[in-house]
Amino acid sequence: MNRPLFVSIDGPKGTGKTTLLEAVTKALRAGQHKVIRLSEKNCDPGRGETMALVNQLARHPSQALEYRVCERFAESRARISRQVLPRQPADSIILIDRWYPSDAAFRRSVPFDEILRLNIERQVQVPDLHIGVVTAPATSWARAAARTRGLGSTVIQSLDEQVACTEAFERAVAAHGWVLCRNEGPIEVATRQVVAEIDRVWRSFR
Repeated sequence: MNRPLFVSIDGPKGTGKTTLLEAVTKALRAGQHKVIRLSEKNCDPGRGETMALVNQLARHPSQALEYRVCERFAESRARISRQVLPRQPADSIILIDRWYPSDAAFRRSVPFDEILRLNIERQVQVPDLHIGVVTAPATSWARAAARTRGLGSTVIQSLDEQVACTEAFERAVAAHGWVLCRNEGPIEVATRQVVAEIDRVWRSFR
C-alpha cells in the first residue's frame, strides 16, 4: 500500500469516542505503528462559516439550510481528501474523529443516501475502516450532560433527540457495513476490539 491506512471513528455525542481514540492511539503506538490523529475541524479553513450555518440551522430549521450544511461538510472533506490526506506518510495509520457518517446521526430531513451522494460527487476519500461507536442513548446522554462543558451541542438538545440520533446512526452502520463498537463496558474492551479491527485491515493492505 502506497498510502496511509485511513480510519474513521464516529458516533453520537457522549459515546466515548475521544477517550477511545486516545486509548487506541496509545495501544497502536505501543505496537510500533505510526499513528497520526487528525481533526476535521482543525483541517478546514472554512470551519467558522460552516458552524455559523449549523448555528443558524439550530435556530431556524429548514430543509434547504440543512442541505447547505451537508454540502459544506462534504466540501470540507473533499478539501481534506485532496490537500491533507495525501501529505501523510504512507506507512502511517490516520485516525480521524468524525467523517461523513456523522450526518446520519445529526441531520433531520436530508436522507443519508443523499448525503453520501454529495460526498461521492466531490470525491471525498472513503475510509478504509469505519468504526461506529454507540451506547444506549440514556448512557451517552448522561455522559455528555456530566461533562464540565455540558452538552455543548447546537444540534442535540434533548434525550428524545439523542435516541433518534443513535437509532439513525445504528441504521447507517448496519446498512453500510461499518464496524459497530458498543462502548458501554470497560474502555479496555472497546480498545481491544478497535485495535484488532485496525490490525486486521492493516495486514490485508500490507
